[in-house]
Amino acid sequence: MDCIFCKIANKEISSNFVYEDDILMVIMDINPTCDGHLLVIPKEHFTTIFDVPEKVLAHMYQIAEQMTYKVMKATGEKGVTLSINYGDKQEIKHVHLHILPNFQTKASKSIEEVYKLLMEE
Repeated sequence: MDCIFCKIANKEISSNFVYEDDILMVIMDINPTCDGHLLVIPKEHFTTIFDVPEKVLAHMYQIAEQMTYKVMKATGEKGVTLSINYGDKQEIKHVHLHILPNFQTKASKSIEEVYKLLMEE
């Protein structure tokens, strides 16, 4: 399979991991829409939202909630958008949830700067 998220999960490609457990990983988006743009990604490959078992989806939202508090504190933002793209809007055909602190403001910091802030928490 030629899925970038599967390769990241299998440690074939490096990434800035913010969180990881047996079920999922949270990484920094390499093309952030805004400062603190995170991706919550199941390690198992699911192409569509309809393929994801309810238990995995619930865990994704549980961890997204934890990461939301962390990224808001790190970036100083007061709001966040959670988003799952599907179909034509899904650039990578591996289900993932975006955490976007104030997505209307373009990224002003490097990924490394925000990663450092997140890991200090």
